[in-house]
Amino acid sequence: MASLDRSIVASVPIFAGLSAEDLDVILRGARSVRYRKDTSVFGQGTEAHSFFVLLHGHLRVEKTTPQGQQIVVRYVSAGELFGVAQAMGLKHYPATAIAAVDSVALSWPSTLWPQLITQFPALAAGALQTVGSRLQDTQARVLEMSSQQVEQRVAHALLRLAKQAGRKVDQGVEIDFPISRQDVAEMTGTTLHTVSRILSAWEQQGLVEGGRQRIVLRDPHRLFGVAEGRGR
Repeated sequence: MASLDRSIVASVPIFAGLSAEDLDVILRGARSVRYRKDTSVFGQGTEAHSFFVLLHGHLRVEKTTPQGQQIVVRYVSAGELFGVAQAMGLKHYPATAIAAVDSVALSWPSTLWPQLITQFPALAAGALQTVGSRLQDTQARVLEMSSQQVEQRVAHALLRLAKQAGRKVDQGVEIDFPISRQDVAEMTGTTLHTVSRILSAWEQQGLVEGGRQRIVLRDPHRLFGVAEGRGR
């Protein structure tokens, strides 16, 4: 199998600072995989056979609770490391990753992880930073769930998505992948009916603009005020 061209990971933060020779060694064990929209990359509870870097597209990470409730944990954007169960001492994937749009990822066998982080400490440091930032994000969301009104939680979720994958458009900032009201409900621990009511009200007030699986933040500053509990 031909080795991958190192230029495909030139903009990936976790590989920043590595030499061309180091990248060639790392890429020797990788393969490029395409995932069509709505297909699963891996499933919750399945053996963690691989770890990945997303090159193109967006993934939705979902988790089913012991009570059977499905929640959207987060979204993965291009350039991010994901599926590194080994970095958390896990043998099985703790959640399901699904392509939100047609996506391309690099995949390595999990058996290579110990060898690569020993040989390239920068890779281990990057993985630790990734896991740490996601833990902080999870803690922030738990705090929001326990202490904030639903409107605040929805505002925080939209602002977080816009920061991660926002694209400037004439009307404001568009979340640059398909996202439904059901997805927002699953991110914020509420119901589809509640999210629909909130977003419809915000559309009338000029805070957001919606469509089929499309959300544009028309007034992020005012939305930040809602997130912080300062009203509209």
